[in-house]
Amino acid sequence: MHRRLLLNATLVLAFVLAMPALLGKAAAGQALVLDIRGSIGPATADYVRMGFAYARDNQAALIVLELDTPGGLDASMRDIVKEILASAIPVVGYVSPSGARAASAGTYILQACHVAAMAPATTLGSATPVSLGGVPKMPSREGDAPSPDRVEGDDAEVATDEAAPPEASDEDSAAAPADALESKIINDAAAYLRGLAALRGRNVDWAERAVRAADNLTAEEALAQNVIDLVASDRPELLVQLDGRSIDVLGRTLKLVTTGLGEEVVEPSWRTRLLGIVTDPNVAYVLLLIGIYGLIYELANPGTMIPGVTGAIALVIALYAFQALPVNFAGLALLLLGIGFMTLEAFVPSFGALGIGGMVAFTAGSLMLFREDAGEIGVALPVIFTFVLLSAALFIGVIGFAVKNRRQPVVSGAEEMVGAYGEALEDFDRQGRIRVHSESWTAQASRPVRKGQRVRVVAMDGLKLKIEETTDA
Repeated sequence: MHRRLLLNATLVLAFVLAMPALLGKAAAGQALVLDIRGSIGPATADYVRMGFAYARDNQAALIVLELDTPGGLDASMRDIVKEILASAIPVVGYVSPSGARAASAGTYILQACHVAAMAPATTLGSATPVSLGGVPKMPSREGDAPSPDRVEGDDAEVATDEAAPPEASDEDSAAAPADALESKIINDAAAYLRGLAALRGRNVDWAERAVRAADNLTAEEALAQNVIDLVASDRPELLVQLDGRSIDVLGRTLKLVTTGLGEEVVEPSWRTRLLGIVTDPNVAYVLLLIGIYGLIYELANPGTMIPGVTGAIALVIALYAFQALPVNFAGLALLLLGIGFMTLEAFVPSFGALGIGGMVAFTAGSLMLFREDAGEIGVALPVIFTFVLLSAALFIGVIGFAVKNRRQPVVSGAEEMVGAYGEALEDFDRQGRIRVHSESWTAQASRPVRKGQRVRVVAMDGLKLKIEETTDA
């Protein structure tokens, strides 16, 4: 009995003494893999949010974000970064497979991760904010504005807080952005990425260059310049290299234990997939126009049903997408105003003023549809110009043709009989026979009618015509 009590006490004491060591390591579980591909938008942020919640519920030991993205929406990128920074589970950003990239918004996400890794032949960088109006101007050493994917020389220098004043030569520093808005956007992005790099103990100077000079690095260059932590050819090699690495997670130092760690790839739900489709700016834009055109057609032709139902559904889906996107309501108003002007052109003789104004407003509204801080998300120019031409043809051409035809006199049917002229075939007092359009009709008159007298149809009651005398030729 005494031996058993002593053994139990020893086990309890050993467990208590080992508790700090156990708490200092990541929990033994699975590595949860979230696959981030394509442009980053609201659907991506929703997918990451649900993946992190799933990892917490299942006590995952590690979260791996596999990245292959050209960038995307700034707001969605910041939502993902917030999830990473608030995570109590270690997060590893991994640019994979070979040939993938973590450009623009992907660079921010990678720098926010506790561990940043890349596969060989992958790239990161080009973190300069890109507005819908184009890339903010950043003159090169010759004074030309380079594209966001290219920097003149690997040793290109950029303006930082300690850089030379604006009057310094172009050889020593890059010039300031052209206007205050661009300057604010670039300074905010540079500070944000610089802060993420400093938080993870990585190269702050390169973070500045990635924003101000759109600098890019390969995996090997990034590792050499302390921009990332390791290079691994695949996930098994990644887990091997992570084993035993100490990282800081919410102020606690954790030692990763990844040997023999299982992997679970979390697939996006149907809701996330649907959100990813409809929040594509081009899809949302097309759905909006289909909805508007469908409702206009239904109002012009009541009872058609199919255009009205299709338009209503498309419009609701478009509005759902727009509430998740950074919509510029001034652009949306211009778009609707342009459609209204082009519609009025078909009814009001403005000699093309309304039509041309509508096309200009429609184009401007389409270009302004998303806010300046939308990042790289916007409607493609070919889509915009295609719908400008189609809309002009629809409203000015088709509707105008329909209105003109409607104004033409009726040439057949019951409506055509009213106002038609005929000749009495016999003498009659109240009712008799007349000839109209070489056809014999029963006619009713308020006064006596003589044979051969000229009459005009004033109304039609079933198969009977109501007539009156006329002296018209």
